[in-house]
Amino acid sequence: MDNFDDDSFNDVLGSMEMPSAAKQPKLVEPPATAVAPSNNTSIPAPAKPASNPHSVLVHSKQRGNPILKSILNVPLEFRDDIVPDYVVGRTSCVIYLSLKYHNLNPDYICQRLKALGKMYELRVLLVQVDTPEPHNALKSLTRISLLADLTMMLAWNAEEAGKIIETYKQFEKRPPDLIMERVESNPHQKLVAALTNIKPVNKTDAVTLLQTFGNLGNIITASEERLSQVMGLGPRKAKKLYKTLQEPFLSK
Repeated sequence: MDNFDDDSFNDVLGSMEMPSAAKQPKLVEPPATAVAPSNNTSIPAPAKPASNPHSVLVHSKQRGNPILKSILNVPLEFRDDIVPDYVVGRTSCVIYLSLKYHNLNPDYICQRLKALGKMYELRVLLVQVDTPEPHNALKSLTRISLLADLTMMLAWNAEEAGKIIETYKQFEKRPPDLIMERVESNPHQKLVAALTNIKPVNKTDAVTLLQTFGNLGNIITASEERLSQVMGLGPRKAKKLYKTLQEPFLSK
């Protein structure tokens, strides 16, 4: 990013047609065109359907990318007629970007977004952080993502990047509540969950505390010495637990 003029980047970004949410998302945009006989306007040639609906469509230029080695649980189908690097659903795609490459070619992402246009409802910018000082580049890419309605995902190695793509495909038709946090309704489980929020108290410690003292009130009023005598807790955990429980909820 050191050789990248921020003002010139703003000019490039400002000249782009930023994609909005697609009302009728397309799966692919093939490079081949056909000429309409009436007005000589180029129209896209029909897109070939995926041979396997469970496959991740991969642009042929991504062949050889190390991240593909980590995609083991879904099939891959290489295609030349898709605009993004990966198509992970009927309305979802992924553009892959190495930070190292972005630093050398900062205009690359703008060119990709121009080609992508308004296709796909979910457009993921998958960034592999492979530089020692990523902060300036990530700041720039975050701004682009906000303007272009992209979901930016970070991977810290090739394996992580591949698993992110694989997960998007696997959850393509799953309901949103499948990945939502489960809220415990049982009072005992709520107490266990609350106690385990205190590091380094684990679930076993929380269950033992409740069995020993009977309720949360008795745990709160117990001395640090008494807490340290609980099986498996020890002085270090007892000290941290006691200090946390004795802190006022509201600061003066």
